[in-house]
Amino acid sequence: MRKPVIMQLIPELSAGGAEQGCLDVAEALVKSDAHAIIVSNGGRRVHELERMGVEHISLPVHSKNPLQIYKNAKNIHRLIKERGVDVVHARSRAPAWAAWHGCKGTSASFMTTCHAPYNYKGKMKQYYNSVMSRGERVVAISHFIAEYLRNGYKITEDQIRVVPNGIRIEKFHPKMLGPQKMLTLLKEWRIPDDARIILLPGRLSRWKGHHVLIEAMSYIDKDDVCCVIIGDDQGRTAYRRELEDMVEEYNLGGRVRVLNHCDDMPAAYMMSEVVVSASIEPEGFGRVPVEAQAMGCPVIATDHGGARETIFDGETGWLVEPDNARTLADAINSVLELTPHQKAIMATKAMANAARNFSRELMIDRTLDVYAELLREKEHTEYNVMSEGRDLKKTAESA
Repeated sequence: MRKPVIMQLIPELSAGGAEQGCLDVAEALVKSDAHAIIVSNGGRRVHELERMGVEHISLPVHSKNPLQIYKNAKNIHRLIKERGVDVVHARSRAPAWAAWHGCKGTSASFMTTCHAPYNYKGKMKQYYNSVMSRGERVVAISHFIAEYLRNGYKITEDQIRVVPNGIRIEKFHPKMLGPQKMLTLLKEWRIPDDARIILLPGRLSRWKGHHVLIEAMSYIDKDDVCCVIIGDDQGRTAYRRELEDMVEEYNLGGRVRVLNHCDDMPAAYMMSEVVVSASIEPEGFGRVPVEAQAMGCPVIATDHGGARETIFDGETGWLVEPDNARTLADAINSVLELTPHQKAIMATKAMANAARNFSRELMIDRTLDVYAELLREKEHTEYNVMSEGRDLKKTAESA
């Protein structure tokens, strides 16, 4: 029996929830004896694919240039034919346009995963975004995203499948950490051993709300509290400078660090007194609140988007008004005043929530179920075509 061939497309393989989900699913496909292909423009995580046994094909699918999308579509069409691809799964808009056109004239099924509530002000923008609703199946990473798709695009309930992102619970667990990892990070970050750390992980993009947290720190009158912002600026050097200027303006030089990407997030969470997700625009899902809950670390997130589905306010974390530094500061102060007993109760509930609802295994199982649906439909269609062909042949012979 021929192995099923699944091709995923993503702009590039760097840090991020979409990228992690792509890798996790590809690895699971290989373990399920399928042929997994990832098409991307490359990135620092490509080297991981060889270890997994996943085929990587480098194409400039990150490009939004219409001419390049057309070229990508021709190459994808060729690859589908050459590799015998059964399902083409696009995880971003530019790759999705190339994949959608590339699937035409082939037997491959086309599906998408919508990772974000894309802005659709203006007809051209809405048309560009609409490709994410054109899959035979459209995966939404939260009910919030599913509702966004229903409201903004012509999509049927038969198309939508809600599959929340998942994390490696075994990786994000306090028992998996030794003290040496945390000591190493403290030294790297130049943080005093007795400091209480407020952590905000996330690439340096304005909508992530780093500037809101820096302003909130100006309202927290505790000398032992240190804020650590970690994330790549991905070329947004002007925003990094703006954050550094804010730190200087509020005289927080000794209490706020703006650092690059961290390769040991479990240790970073474990060291932190509070983890903050301060996004000023709704996130489709948001991995940070889930990872923090899995570690049993108190988490504060803004009250919109996917965070409303991952945090039970007041039970497994806190939800606060978006883009409000004073409210965020009040929430941080409240967390800092919790007793050890109160922290332990919340940590237990938070860890259970993450393990029960947002595991990597659950996400993978649900995604593979979607592939299986499409493969069954394809098999049924091909069987019907063959049956019709045999019937036509019999009719011709009898004539």
